[in-house]
Amino acid sequence: MPLLTQDWDEETVASFIRAKESCWVLDGLGHWAILHRGQYVGWGGFQKEGEEWDFGLVLKPSAFGLGAKIARQAIAFAKQDNRIPFVTFLLPPSRTKLRAMTKLGAYFVGQVDYAGHSFLKYRLDTN
Repeated sequence: MPLLTQDWDEETVASFIRAKESCWVLDGLGHWAILHRGQYVGWGGFQKEGEEWDFGLVLKPSAFGLGAKIARQAIAFAKQDNRIPFVTFLLPPSRTKLRAMTKLGAYFVGQVDYAGHSFLKYRLDTN
């Protein structure tokens, strides 16, 4: 997680969780815990960034193979939600395997700066 630069201690975790949970209060949508066969494998979901809905997904290394399936399910959810005309994805430039983005139907928008870090931005229209 490129934006997490401080030590990962109990207070950092608590603050991080509060910030993610506040998305549900502010926007009516946010992040989910992701389970596979009853086991926690990661978290992800939608977060409002200005007027855009950004999708993020963080999986345990043992669950990396589930990413495409989980993303497809999330995109199907977004297509049913009238609040979400498109979804954006911010990926670190160090990520070299980007074929999954085009397989989802997303297209490259450009390189953007977010919180002082560079990201590759993709967009997927949901209507």
